[in-house]
Amino acid sequence: MIKLYEHPLSPYAQKVKIALYEKDIQFEAETPNLFGSDPAFEAASPRREVPCLVDGGLDVFDSTIILEYVEDKWPKPRLLPAAPAERARVRMIEELCDTYYEAVNWGLLEVRFFGRASGALAQRLIARGGEQIAGVHARLERDLAARPWFNGEAFGWGDLSVIPYLSTSAIFGFKPPARSRLEAWNDRVRQRPSVARCLREAAAAMPALEQASSLVRSGSFLREYRDHRLEWMMRSGGVEIVLDGMAKKNVRYSVEIR
Repeated sequence: MIKLYEHPLSPYAQKVKIALYEKDIQFEAETPNLFGSDPAFEAASPRREVPCLVDGGLDVFDSTIILEYVEDKWPKPRLLPAAPAERARVRMIEELCDTYYEAVNWGLLEVRFFGRASGALAQRLIARGGEQIAGVHARLERDLAARPWFNGEAFGWGDLSVIPYLSTSAIFGFKPPARSRLEAWNDRVRQRPSVARCLREAAAAMPALEQASSLVRSGSFLREYRDHRLEWMMRSGGVEIVLDGMAKKNVRYSVEIR
């Protein structure tokens, strides 16, 4: 049986799990030790990030690469559209969500759950996040257009790429506009068994955030600041948060490969 290193609250892991559930692929889910050493996980995932899929002697990291591997090895049911132009379209939706949208949600987590800011600074960052999410929702509304699914006529890659981020935004009170096509899609996709199961698992893991926030403050758990996440914090007005985290040594950047 294949193993998936994951965390239920990781949107990247959620994408992969939905794909595995859709294809009815049996797998063992394991949450690695993110607070200390975990040699087996670190050997499989050199960046020490989830998800990471272990299939026999093959270790596959990065959610998009895992999705491509799963689609290649288990092509039925197909999650990518058949037409090249449509495949490119849904992959661009995934890229937008994985980088830009993920960074906004991550920034709001830093402020609201991990206590990186308070008072006026926290209010400004939350407001900026809300403005940015509204922009993403407008873009997704245009991408969805008159289609029943982001993938087209059937649920697929485009849909599983959006729902983890949309559901996280809703936790902060930033839901799709009322009576929009995006709202109707959100109501529909959440009824799909694979999505509903994944979101239930995420909800069950939410209380652990309370413990994680104290571990962050103590420096026992280092939140990763890199790429699009670091960019979000810097350009949204949180430079002092970055500097404070570096001073307190409770942030980290990409792992150096050895």
